[in-house]
Formats: sequence, structure tokens, C-alpha cells
Amino acid sequence: MVSHIYPPHRFLYSQQVVAALAEDLEHGDITTDAIVPPEILGSAIIIAKENIVIAGTFLAKEVFRQMDPEIQFKEIIEEGSEVSSGDIVMGLYGKLAAILQAERVALNFLQRLCGIATLTRDFVRELSDLPCILVDTRKTTPGMRLLQKYAVRIGGGHNHRHGLSDGLLIKDNHITACGSIKKSITLARSKAPHTLLLEIEVTEIEELKEAIEAGADTVLLDNMDPATLRDAVSLAKRLRPDIILEASGGINLENIREIAETGVDIISVGLITHSAGASDLSLRVLKE
Repeated sequence: MVSHIYPPHRFLYSQQVVAALAEDLEHGDITTDAIVPPEILGSAIIIAKENIVIAGTFLAKEVFRQMDPEIQFKEIIEEGSEVSSGDIVMGLYGKLAAILQAERVALNFLQRLCGIATLTRDFVRELSDLPCILVDTRKTTPGMRLLQKYAVRIGGGHNHRHGLSDGLLIKDNHITACGSIKKSITLARSKAPHTLLLEIEVTEIEELKEAIEAGADTVLLDNMDPATLRDAVSLAKRLRPDIILEASGGINLENIREIAETGVDIISVGLITHSAGASDLSLRVLKE
């Protein structure tokens, strides 16, 4: 359970649910309409079919409620809980036709968020005894960023920028377009609010030195191998002990601990959102 993390406000995701239901029910539900009378009431459960971290139950509830506001819920597993294969995640009672018509959309949302939370939890465990935090990236499914970044937090990770207006992050293409590391930092400092930290991406030790001397607050060490990262950390902390160092690029469950042991402060991993698999859950209507 992760009690201090709150889901996004309903108005931020309700229209996504509307669109998803419209996509699935554009021309109605031929099967359910043919064989399930709309007034029949019954119970159903959502079951985990593998060991997962639960994230997104509020979103599944929103799907069902948009189909029928009178659907009742019970036995809802708390967000952030770890469940085993066969565990009941949520119970429902109401018009079975509405439950069946909302089933796929509800599961689609729930499976995606649980998948991200579960994979994030696996990465976080690798860092559990190290002074290094895991953050996500902007490599998210279009239209799903807020929800996917929520799932990262449920899994124990932290959020990097939600959007381009959230912070100064000078990437390699910015530097190329601007002309140099020093010039890009100077221009950014002169035009951005003074309250924002400035981060810049480098790929070589010499670039790191230039970035620190130019006044970067945080340096993103991109695609450096562990040996180079150790050298980068040693140099950076010698030049400025309070500099924040972030490692990124090619990081997975097999190498994240080795990367963290180099002494970097932050590790950003796009894989936890763009490549997390969907968790296996299913809905089962119960016989009365």
C-alpha cells in the first residue's frame, strides 16, 4: 500500500474514459445486446492472474460508473498493494450488461497501470539499499502520461518532468542548435525563471567539465558505461560537491544496480513506461 500518493483528479482522466468507451462501443455491443437482458443484476470479480502491483483501480471504477452509475464496488485492493495470482482485486454488483460492456476498457486501463507499477517496483528493489533514486521520462503513451507517471509513483519510483514547461533540460540537439554547452546554459539562465534548476545532457567527460564550469545545477550523463560514470562522478564531486548527477540510456534490470553503485544520484529509465508489459487480469461473472 502507498497511502501518501493520490490519484489524479477525476476531471483529468474522465474524458479519456469517455473516448475509450466510445471506441469500443461505437456501434453498440451486438453480443451482449442479443443475449443479456439489460435489467438482469449480478456479481463479478476482477482477478489477478499473476503476481503484480495494483495501480489504477480508480480508473477501472470510472469506466464501470460511466456505463452505469448504479454499479456497486466491494473488496477493492488498495493502490500499491502486491497481490498474487488468483487474488481478487475488485468485486462488482449491478446490471450485468453494463459490466460486460465496460469489461474490456476497464481491464485495458488497469492492466497497463499495473504493468508499469509492477516493473517500476522491480527496478526500485534493485536500489533499495543505495542512495540513488529511480525516475521516469517523457517516453509515455500519448494521452496517458499523467496516468502512467502516477503508476510509476505507485511502484515506488519518482517523476521527472511531466512536460516541457516543468524544468530546464538542455539536450544534445539543443546544444547543436545553439552552438555550445556554455552558450546554451548562459542563454537559458538569462531567459528562464530564477526558480528553475538547470540540467544539461553530456556524453563525454570533457563536456561534463564544461557544463559544471558554466553553472549547470544537474548533469545528465547519457549512455556512459560504468567505468566512465565512475570517472564522471569523481570529477564532478571534486569540482562541485553539491552537483546532482543523473545517469540515463540503456539501463535495465540487469545493469541498474551497477550503474547506481558508480555514485550517481538519479537514474532515469524510459523502459518503465514505454516498454512495461500489461499485467494479466481478468473479469469473471459469478453464478448466482
